Amino acid sequence: MNVKDLSITVLGVRFPNPFCLSSSPVGNDYDMCAKAYKAGFGGIVFKTIGPKDYFIDEVSPRFDALSKEGTPFVGFKNMEQIAEHPYEENIETLRRLKKDFPDKVLIASIMGNDEESWEYIARDAEKAGADMLELNFSCPQMTSHAMGSDVGTSPELCRRYCAAVRRGSRLPIIAKMTPNIAEMNTVARACVEGGADAISAINTLKSITAVDLDRYVPLPIIDGKSSVSGYSGKAVKPIGLRFISDLARDEKLRGVPLSGIGGIETWRDAAEYILLGASFLQLTTSAMEYGYRIVEDLIDGLGRYMEHKGFGSLGEMVGLASKNVVPAETLNRDYKVYPEFDKDKCVKCLRCVVSCYDGAHQALSYDEKERLPVLDKGKCVGCHLCKLVCPVGAISAGEISYKEGRKKGKPLI
Repeated sequence: MNVKDLSITVLGVRFPNPFCLSSSPVGNDYDMCAKAYKAGFGGIVFKTIGPKDYFIDEVSPRFDALSKEGTPFVGFKNMEQIAEHPYEENIETLRRLKKDFPDKVLIASIMGNDEESWEYIARDAEKAGADMLELNFSCPQMTSHAMGSDVGTSPELCRRYCAAVRRGSRLPIIAKMTPNIAEMNTVARACVEGGADAISAINTLKSITAVDLDRYVPLPIIDGKSSVSGYSGKAVKPIGLRFISDLARDEKLRGVPLSGIGGIETWRDAAEYILLGASFLQLTTSAMEYGYRIVEDLIDGLGRYMEHKGFGSLGEMVGLASKNVVPAETLNRDYKVYPEFDKDKCVKCLRCVVSCYDGAHQALSYDEKERLPVLDKGKCVGCHLCKLVCPVGAISAGEISYKEGRKKGKPLI
């Protein structure tokens, strides 16, 4: 096991490592959270605690998965709502967890349905020993429009509810954003104006994953019907990275810590979120698929990457890639990069030829005798679709060609 120090301090709270369980089915009671802490998670965002009088009544079944070829969990659909245990039991569980694991970070995820409930839940969670509060403005499957992602699209409501929580608690406040919105920064700024200290992104996307073609009902089927609900897993990582990048580059959010969520399965996923601006991370779907022990691989891999790159601390990584995300109109368009083919690696499947003709610019043909791709540079635009579809990595970036009359240099590719 790698022993690199992965600790990071955020808003005065020290995380032993940046990996947390997100507020979800994976952190729903004492035994689950205790096991996750013992497995190595640096923190837990306990499943969202709602108002005292709010009754949770779940459907069955409530999960579905989107698969592709041999991959069972490309994406995951979840219809589960917030914590179903009685309010007093949830508060007591927070108290027990902090007593038994004082060196681990405990974040209470909370959700009210008016200012009064936001305020008293925050107060009770602080008294129970939570280190931070995460405000769930983003759950897409709540049955009340006064809660969840419907609230998270309203800057005014988010501002008011953050202010209510600030009245109820002195703990650091994290506002959890919904991706079911075209532009997140406006709502995030409103949260900070209301008293939030940090932002987490993203929660799940509203989705329908599949339809039963015999019964004509989306999945999962509940008494012949279904509904739109949250989508997570590896498939949402590009969306999570985009929103973290947007938030990190916002001048009005400068200095506001970010928590990255969405499709984190490997240490590479984790490193990408951190490099784009996240200080600590949350995951659910990968723990559901592989179990809590996944954190061992995440810690070991991220530690080895830091050692290889010469980082002295996790904080040195945060946001390093953010400056390299620029508006599309500022990208260098003076050159194109031709693909280069390794004939020794090529297995002669001709997938590159088919994809180039049917999906790109008809720049590849093939030698019928050798069954090898042949590049026509006059037609090639350097899109690299061929490289992406090659199953054996036989295609790489090759010669750089400058467009006529354009400034020549030495581009980084």
